[in-house]
Amino acid sequence: MATSSRKTSTSSPLASKRALPRDPSSEVPSKKKSSAPPLPSSGAFVEGSIVRIAMENFLTYDICEVCPGPHLNMIIGANGTGKSSIVCAICLGLAGKPAFMGRADKVGFFVKRGCSKGMVEIELFRTSGNLVITREIDVAKNQSVWYINKKTTTQKVVEEQVAALNIQVGNLCQFLPQDKVGEFAKLSKIELLEATEKSIGPPEMHRYHCELKNFREKEKQLETSCKEKTEYLEKMVQRNERYKQDVERFYERKRHLDLIEMLEAKRPWVEYENVRQEYEDVKQARDRVKDEVRKLKDGQIPMTRRIEEIETQRHSLEAQIKAKATDIKETSQKCKQKQDVIERKDKHIEELQQALTVKQNEEHDRQRRISNTRKMIEDLQNELRTTENCANLQPQIDDITNDLRRVQDEKESCESEIIDKHKERETLEKEKKSVNDQIVQFDNLMNQKEDKLRQRYRDTYDAVLWLRNNRDKFKQRVYEPIMLTINMKDNKNAKYIENHIPSNDLRAFVFESQEDMEVFLKEVRDNKKLRVNAVIAPRSSYADRAPSRSLNELKQYGFFSYLRELFDAPAPVMSYLCSQYHIHEVPVGTERTRERIERVIQETRLKQMYTAEEKYVVKTSFYSNKVISSNTSLKVAQFLTVTVDLEQRRHLEEHLKEINRKLQAVESGLLALREKNKHLEHKDNELRQKKKELLERKNKKRQLEQKISSKLGSLKLMEQDTCNLEEEERKASTKIKEINVQKAKLVTELTNLIKICTSLHIQKVDLILQNTTVISEKNKLESDYMATSSQLRLKEQHFIELDENRQRLLQKCKELMRRARQVCNLGAEQTVPQEYQTQVPTIPNGHNSSPPMAFQDLPNTLDEIDALLTEERSRASCFTGLNPTVVEEYTKREEEIEQLTEELKIKKVELDKYRESISQVKERWLNPLKELVEKINEKFSNFFSSMQCAGEVDLHIENEEDYDKYGIRIRVKFRSSTQLHELTPHHQSGGERSVSTMLYLMALQELNRCPFRVVDEINQGMDPINERRVFEMVVNTACKENTSQYFFITPKLLQNLPYSEKMTVLFVYNGPHMLEPNRWNLKAFQRRRRRITFTQPSQ
Repeated sequence: MATSSRKTSTSSPLASKRALPRDPSSEVPSKKKSSAPPLPSSGAFVEGSIVRIAMENFLTYDICEVCPGPHLNMIIGANGTGKSSIVCAICLGLAGKPAFMGRADKVGFFVKRGCSKGMVEIELFRTSGNLVITREIDVAKNQSVWYINKKTTTQKVVEEQVAALNIQVGNLCQFLPQDKVGEFAKLSKIELLEATEKSIGPPEMHRYHCELKNFREKEKQLETSCKEKTEYLEKMVQRNERYKQDVERFYERKRHLDLIEMLEAKRPWVEYENVRQEYEDVKQARDRVKDEVRKLKDGQIPMTRRIEEIETQRHSLEAQIKAKATDIKETSQKCKQKQDVIERKDKHIEELQQALTVKQNEEHDRQRRISNTRKMIEDLQNELRTTENCANLQPQIDDITNDLRRVQDEKESCESEIIDKHKERETLEKEKKSVNDQIVQFDNLMNQKEDKLRQRYRDTYDAVLWLRNNRDKFKQRVYEPIMLTINMKDNKNAKYIENHIPSNDLRAFVFESQEDMEVFLKEVRDNKKLRVNAVIAPRSSYADRAPSRSLNELKQYGFFSYLRELFDAPAPVMSYLCSQYHIHEVPVGTERTRERIERVIQETRLKQMYTAEEKYVVKTSFYSNKVISSNTSLKVAQFLTVTVDLEQRRHLEEHLKEINRKLQAVESGLLALREKNKHLEHKDNELRQKKKELLERKNKKRQLEQKISSKLGSLKLMEQDTCNLEEEERKASTKIKEINVQKAKLVTELTNLIKICTSLHIQKVDLILQNTTVISEKNKLESDYMATSSQLRLKEQHFIELDENRQRLLQKCKELMRRARQVCNLGAEQTVPQEYQTQVPTIPNGHNSSPPMAFQDLPNTLDEIDALLTEERSRASCFTGLNPTVVEEYTKREEEIEQLTEELKIKKVELDKYRESISQVKERWLNPLKELVEKINEKFSNFFSSMQCAGEVDLHIENEEDYDKYGIRIRVKFRSSTQLHELTPHHQSGGERSVSTMLYLMALQELNRCPFRVVDEINQGMDPINERRVFEMVVNTACKENTSQYFFITPKLLQNLPYSEKMTVLFVYNGPHMLEPNRWNLKAFQRRRRRITFTQPSQ
């Protein structure tokens, strides 16, 4: 039911919202329509205002019809009565998107549960006749059927009609539903400017803005294109400038090549003339050489005869010389034999002398050794006499042996202990490694949680890193985000905690001191610009508070735990969660709980509970005391699935410390045992040395006796081995004398043989001299003959060469004649052609080279021609990198430069036109926009000033030319000690954002050209003082003349608020005893109210 307030001039009845009935038979709501109430006067309505709203089977309503007033409409009712359903009806009835409401993304979800169809009808004021828009919703097909003035139409036509009345249900500056209040502060400056332009600007303002953005984009494209074409044109011009030099070089090279061609044409003729002259010279020389050869052959005949005679004489003499040489050889052989025998005799004498010397040396050495041996025996005997008796050393040796055995036993025991200590240390090190590995596993799990935080909330992660490095700045302990401090006992239960605790609190830091939190927020939010959340733990702990009902009582319904028992957390964190989210009062059940959920709700009276996959929230109606429940499916856990048992990690760290302590003790024991073992080793070495010395002293006498005996035996053998040197010398002397007699006889025979050999040599020399004289004469004749023959051969060879040269030159002349005529294209009787006697024609395309030389003016010698050819070829070779197509490319590029210049000129003209258009549109857009923003700022600042706060609205411009970056910036401050801060979703509190949003919308109210504005429950986060101030401003602003219609939805109001006669207050009631809409009669109700008022004084 709806009733008007005491100050209202117009009232509108609202149908009741049906609460969840206890009687199953009454669950189907009534489908009867109420009669249309009288509409208010249309005189105060502006074009497009809402005159009537009708709903059928829509959300909480069976049938409802609302008739708002032309000015401020206050829609009041308790939570859950259906206020926001009216807002949804306005949005969907005017072709708004379902997702904009933030409730559901499908239109079928807005039909009342249990009904197959629903209907919304909106009647809009129009001076030419009201516009009635009807939308019928089919749940099964999730589709809508549209009607305009009871005639079927399409959604596109409806959207066009709505847009023509400047209604924008998607614009937060005009239509702010309950679930979108928080998003207004999240609007970027650019989005806020666009929404403001659409809401209160002239119709052409947003169009101009869009045109400016498009013009600017095209201007950028044209600037880029002009820049690219200009750069390309410059490159082309520069390249052609370079190519111009190449063209000139090309024609210069062509002139040199033409001259080379002329020189190469004349060269064969010069070569032919040179070779022909050479041929004549060679022919004459050949004839002269032929005569000389004939004369030389005639002079050789007498010399040949004399040479033959001398050759016969020479052969006779050589035979005699050969016979003498044979005799000399035989005699020389006999001499050599005698010399060999004499040498053998000398060698025998030498051997006898050496044998005697060896025997003498052996005897001297024997005598020396005998003397040395006798001296050694004497020394050993003296030492033996001085050696003591060793019989008394055995007891000392036995004592040392016993001590040595005892030391070795102690040493073995010590080494055994060392081995045991080593084993103990290895065992402890393995255990230490195992514990370290477990700690690393715990750290890896913690890193996984931090990685998830970093990926999803990078600002919070950066704040955690800052906190870890700056804990000394805080007086009390500061806890990292709750999602890092919570440790689930079982991962599968993480979904209950994440669905129960909002993500904003899961990533919130927990403080025990307000001062610490302010220090943290100032550093992190203000200085570092990080978006973080922070909360304060209650001063009195809630962590250990017992639940109102024992878990044993709830186990019969399938509950197995309270939320608090599903995880571990530090006491302040647990205390905050208990106080804020009552986790010690919310039980968790199973599928069994869901199966008997009706019974659980009725019998347990729990406000919140969880089943296996759903969350249930139970409320009791303030009016009917009926129970209303809602359930939502649980979302999959994302952050708390990684479990880190911090208590177990602490035990592992303590265990690791104990292991390290034991390792230190083992190391100390090992060090002591090694010192002891080292001492025993030293003692063992000393005892072994003493024993060795005693044993050596004991065995020394026996060793001396053995040495003396051995030396005496050696001495006896040496004395027996004697030699008679005098006898040996006598025998050697006799043998040497006999050999010398034989040697003298051999020397006499050798002397006679040498005399015979000398005589033979003299005879041979005489024969050789005679032969030499003959040979000398023969050699002279042969030399003369050879000289004549050599001269003859040379002449003959010269003749042959000259004849061959003549034949070669003859062939060369013929070849050169043929080639010269071929080069000049001449016949057998033709002379030099005319073109070789005149200048070469000019080169095409107007480029003339220097006039070439005439054919007859060219050099007449090969050296000059070759020199000139070499010079011209060198000059031509200097022109590298040129090709015949260079002129063609140069011409084409000139044409392309001309075409590109024309295109660039057109582009620049087009760019100038766009800049002129931008300048014109910018002037038409920016000046009115600045005036509009200035008006908004004036009203916004006045509203804030009236609240003893400060607020400012300005046009934010990053770059004057970037029109897509223009935006509206809202800056506010609610305390005199702070500076103006930009309105953001993070810096201000929820109440401050609500006040700022409401005052901005109020600043738009008088400037607004939209027909109505809707604001749903924006006052929920305000404190009473701000709420009262804002309400006064809303009433004063929205109830002025010529202002648009205003819908203000709220569940409650403060007492003693000011009201205006132009307000319309609509109360929304629900309950089981409400009248049916068709039975409601406002006039009858007012008459009964007046009668009651009049009769009360008489009673």
